[in-house]
Amino acid sequence: MNKLKLALIQQQCGPDKDTNLRHSGELIRQAAGKGARLVVLIELHNDLYFCQHQKPEYFDKAESIPGPSTAQLAQMARENQVVLVTSLFEKRAPGLYHNTGVVFEADGSIAGIYRKMHIPDDPGYNEKYYFTPGDLGFNPIQTSVGSLGLLICWDQWYPEAARLMALAGADILIYPTAIGWDSADTSAEQQRQLDAWITIQRSHAVANGTYVAAVNRIGFEADPSGITAGAQFWGNSFVAGPQGEIIAQAGAEKEEIVLTEIDLHRAEDVRRIWPFLRDRRVDAYADLTKRFRD
Repeated sequence: MNKLKLALIQQQCGPDKDTNLRHSGELIRQAAGKGARLVVLIELHNDLYFCQHQKPEYFDKAESIPGPSTAQLAQMARENQVVLVTSLFEKRAPGLYHNTGVVFEADGSIAGIYRKMHIPDDPGYNEKYYFTPGDLGFNPIQTSVGSLGLLICWDQWYPEAARLMALAGADILIYPTAIGWDSADTSAEQQRQLDAWITIQRSHAVANGTYVAAVNRIGFEADPSGITAGAQFWGNSFVAGPQGEIIAQAGAEKEEIVLTEIDLHRAEDVRRIWPFLRDRRVDAYADLTKRFRD
């Protein structure tokens, strides 16, 4: 299979998990009705982005995998006959939590999981308080629609992560995301941040000769602690082709289903004319494993 219709669900979330899941289910149904075979949800789609501040009670939001949410999401995948990429707050053990992507096959079975490797710690993004860095490495998840290089949000800034997924055979790099603007920043600074976010991911597509799909949440979410002014999530979910070309993109203001068809054979064509993987100097890259070269 070379042609694949995929859908990115750019969604706004509220404080109630069941409501969010029902809404995700309706958007998945709509995408499947339009022919999507691969559907991707945003990062931590069950809830508001709770990492804006630190609160021990929020660990109660985490679930085991498999667990209640995976049961509901599996049913959505099975009923709509789609491969479904989801993002959950995982309770692995008491005191051990992860930001975890779960991929469901079209029959509802779990095809695989990925635990977020790069964990941010910035104002409004207190993820190191909640999430243990992933320990599963950068291994694509094999599905009936292809090999999915699932990475999560902060992972998208790291070319090493994209490269390792591509070297392991990923057909598509997929980035469920929750990123937004600080209202204290100027409009010029906000535009620079958005442009950088799009540019770095397009560069992963170019450098690896593969497709990139990035899906972001939308809407304003207040910071209950009052420490920050809250986050205005900037949407702009997009799909880029293997030369970095934007194939489809949402706006910044509303929920959207980004639906597009990609041709996986095109990645092979591009790698033949731009054989970056062939010309890598693997004998000279040992210093990449160092934190810094003094």
